[in-house]
Amino acid sequence: MQQLNDFLKVIDSYIGSSWWFPFALLGTGLFFTIYLKFPQIRYFRFAFNVVRGKYDKEGDEGDTSHFQALTTALSGTVGTGNIAGVALALHLGGPAALFWMVITAAIGVCTKFVEVTLSHKYREKAADGSMAGGPMYYMKNKLNMKWLAVIFAIATVLSSFGTGNMPQINSIAGAVKSTFQIEPWITGAVLSVILAFVIIGGIKRIASVTEKLVPAMAVIYFLGCFSVIFANIENVIPSIISIFSSLFTTTAATGGFLGATVMYAFNTGVGRGLFSNEAGQGSAPIAHASAKAHEPVSEGMVAILEPFIDTIIICSITGLTLLSSGAWQDKHYNDFAVTDMSVLVGTEYTDDNKEDRKALKEHLSGENPLPVFDGMLQVENGKIVSDVTVIHARSVAEEVVVNESFGGAPLTGEVEIKDGILQDASISFYGKSLVHSSPLTAIAFTKGWLGNAGQYIVSIGLLLFAFSTAISWSYYGDRAMTFLAGSGSVKYYRIVYVAGFFIAAIADTTIIWTVAAIAIALMTLPNLVGIIMLRKDMKNTINDYWSGFKKEYPDEKTPE
Repeated sequence: MQQLNDFLKVIDSYIGSSWWFPFALLGTGLFFTIYLKFPQIRYFRFAFNVVRGKYDKEGDEGDTSHFQALTTALSGTVGTGNIAGVALALHLGGPAALFWMVITAAIGVCTKFVEVTLSHKYREKAADGSMAGGPMYYMKNKLNMKWLAVIFAIATVLSSFGTGNMPQINSIAGAVKSTFQIEPWITGAVLSVILAFVIIGGIKRIASVTEKLVPAMAVIYFLGCFSVIFANIENVIPSIISIFSSLFTTTAATGGFLGATVMYAFNTGVGRGLFSNEAGQGSAPIAHASAKAHEPVSEGMVAILEPFIDTIIICSITGLTLLSSGAWQDKHYNDFAVTDMSVLVGTEYTDDNKEDRKALKEHLSGENPLPVFDGMLQVENGKIVSDVTVIHARSVAEEVVVNESFGGAPLTGEVEIKDGILQDASISFYGKSLVHSSPLTAIAFTKGWLGNAGQYIVSIGLLLFAFSTAISWSYYGDRAMTFLAGSGSVKYYRIVYVAGFFIAAIADTTIIWTVAAIAIALMTLPNLVGIIMLRKDMKNTINDYWSGFKKEYPDEKTPE
């Protein structure tokens, strides 16, 4: 398992986690922001009129309304990125990562406006009568680059598992297990059945579910967030200050946190920002292509609201909740993930010593690796008697107990460690360390007015957010399979999608996040190339839209 994770990380280091990927993503968004004269600002208010159907016409072709397309796309983006992803970004990159998430969204608004407009413009009607659209259709129909369209469609199918399927159910299962003590396989089995029932109904059933689910889950989650923020109101201003003060400094290790460099905060924030709002990835255009609209630009304007709602509002509130609670820099009791743990030679390392913190940070970054334990670890009644230091979640683990299995009896005997890595994943290491992802958010929610009951808000919110994401992404993969192999292939895709959903409930979290990062990059890069090549087409489409709008609505003030 560890070897597979290491291999995937190597692949990811050349694409999604490479130094140039955030610049390619932000550079494209910034280019269109300037090229199209800041449409995310000029068209923002106008977009609300489009969403409520003010300019709709009878006879517009499509399967969903503007609002349904928006909520379907939002349900595809509002998921673990908003709960677990923000916590992971804060854990890895410090408070500055939250700033870069918001910046990514502000620039990404323009990217999403462009990709949705072009995808809606070049959509097609599938053999079954439904609308089929997305970047692969403008790549084929306008750019005459079917080979690029095929690459994107294949990447979309992979990403439907790596983004919308696997990390969603994995986060749900983890949160439900920690909160309600329900085994992950039970959660996976129940939700897999419900997922199958919803996606069999196609886009109309999916849209019908998401238009009710998205507003409801947002209200529930916001109530939980503000119960923490207001309970820790004295920490709000210092939390906001910490976001900006850490932009140009290395995050110090307080409470065990091992620190993050400025560039790592940037890369983490941009990466998590993309995972959250998916601007530039080309996924949301697939949902918007189903909308009833006679003008592609109008649907592009609807998409402007997505990154604003998803990242600028929801992720910012989550980040403020985590910071104000203080939970992000405290150690907590938890079961250690094998891929997030390493065993060092010697017991001299502590979080209290400045030199140790520096040495540990350089070890984790790979700059100056420390000697790792290799051999048989001696354990007596759950206590490690060998001369080692256990590192978990970028912190020195404390009060470590080794059990025969998760929830099992304390172990007495030998445990094989190879190159610092536990070889038998069935053996459980439990103790105090930093935590991240959904468990961290759940802990933060207990620091508010609701007390321990706050963790239930996270579990319920995560379940609704993540499950709705899985629903929407099944449609994205559905349309990609339609493009690649025709409508008949969809039923086989859905079977595999539901099966993968169940399996991921009991898989390792770290590997799933790595797979997701790779899948995101494989979709994003072809899409960015495509929309840049169609920049003139995009500008002409906007000009034609406003020209026609003035003729049809001469008394309306236009934001062009």
